[in-house]
Amino acid sequence: MIEPLLSLDGLTKSYGAVVACNGAGLQIAPGEAHAVIGPNGAGKTTLIGMVAGELRPDSGWIKFAGRDITRLPVQDRPALGLARSFQITSVFPRFSALDNVALAVQAQAGGNFGSWRDARQDADLRAPALACLERVGLGARAEIPARVLAHGEQRQLELAMVLASKPRLVLLDEPTAGMGREDSARMVALLAGLRGEVAMLLVEHDMDAVFALAERISVMLGGRVIATGTPAEIRADVQVRRAYLGEDGAEPC
Repeated sequence: MIEPLLSLDGLTKSYGAVVACNGAGLQIAPGEAHAVIGPNGAGKTTLIGMVAGELRPDSGWIKFAGRDITRLPVQDRPALGLARSFQITSVFPRFSALDNVALAVQAQAGGNFGSWRDARQDADLRAPALACLERVGLGARAEIPARVLAHGEQRQLELAMVLASKPRLVLLDEPTAGMGREDSARMVALLAGLRGEVAMLLVEHDMDAVFALAERISVMLGGRVIATGTPAEIRADVQVRRAYLGEDGAEPC
């Protein structure tokens, strides 16, 4: 049996009297695309925040590649192969698309802003940065300032920056948020192309995107994972149909 790349067990996080996560657990295999779905307030964002290291669990544990990272500081997790994209695009608007990704390449290599002026002309950074841009379909837009890019292109740029860190697992928080139909379909196609190469933990409300991308789906309700299975198994799960998908299971499908 293949050892899980990511294992979560008994994760609990409270904010005063509000229990955001209540003993949540799941496992992700290497290269697997795994979606977490559930209604607003189910605990999805809290769960992904704990995996990223931005939130510390009150109890439970997180293992990545066999290592307990429950208490590992957030800044130390990217070096292990954990990368995150956010619901709101995070790029440097005045830099070109290429400069944005070159900065991510430099950061992955252990560089910092102090050497960034020289790095903008460094072929050893720009060549892999351009390769990442081409991977997400932005090769022809490399010299365009990020602020000029359309919203969908900025999300593609953010994905290129994530790939520049050479991740083993990407945490994706609403990757199609704010996108129109065409941009959303483009992003789903890009992410689908990463399956088997990079593991993905995906939080997404767009059920079309979820069922197109995910090999397995975990459903959260009230801070708990109430079901995990293949898309077909989740569609057919009576508890899920009643709790989230709707009584007949047809609403988001």
